[in-house]
Amino acid sequence: MIKNDTSCFRISDAGICPNCKSKSIIKNGFAKNQKQQYVCKSCGKRSIDFYCYNSYQVKDETIIKFIKEGLGIRSTARILQISTTTLLKRIVAIARRISNPIITSDKTYEVDEMRSFITRKDNLVWIVYALERKTKRVVSFSIGKRTKRTLKNVIDLLLLSRPKAIYTDGLRQYKSIIDSKIHKVKRFGTNRIERNNLSLRTHLKRLNRKTICFSRSFSILLCILKIYFWS
Repeated sequence: MIKNDTSCFRISDAGICPNCKSKSIIKNGFAKNQKQQYVCKSCGKRSIDFYCYNSYQVKDETIIKFIKEGLGIRSTARILQISTTTLLKRIVAIARRISNPIITSDKTYEVDEMRSFITRKDNLVWIVYALERKTKRVVSFSIGKRTKRTLKNVIDLLLLSRPKAIYTDGLRQYKSIIDSKIHKVKRFGTNRIERNNLSLRTHLKRLNRKTICFSRSFSILLCILKIYFWS
């Protein structure tokens, strides 16, 4: 549980470095928030005069809510009044605490791919994920190039649960990794997951086709999807 308080101190009053407790501090310009900045001659660390660690006030539930409502990293950081670096660390920490869902046997699944990119548009990645047809719950996903390996990361997990059927589109790689007895390719067989793709692109701006928002890191994209699907 994150504490709901703020850690604040004024360096100009104490006259000591908050890092090494040395008194060899001098002024060193101003930070982006126009607060006086100091530098310590002993340890070389820079510090803001009146520093408030606002991240203590932010609960994980608030960050999760903003992610699911489609706010980007910078938008969320501005609203919560914390740095983007702190926010990214919190997102990674939240994602690490989320466990993968338990997959039950004898279920029907739909599998599909979504195209996105990281850093630049020619660096394409594909998000492959599986949706349980009855509950519409995402049970597994993988991010990578549009190769058999990326598909197998999802399909192999489904096969371990002895599924009743797996519906996919006509991508030829599926035929070589799914048994023909349970593999289904039908015209409206992936309607539910296709509709879920639309929700994903609507809720997560980094996945929207016509937007200036994009993912700068593979690991952050992985964490964002994990939070969106399973938190």
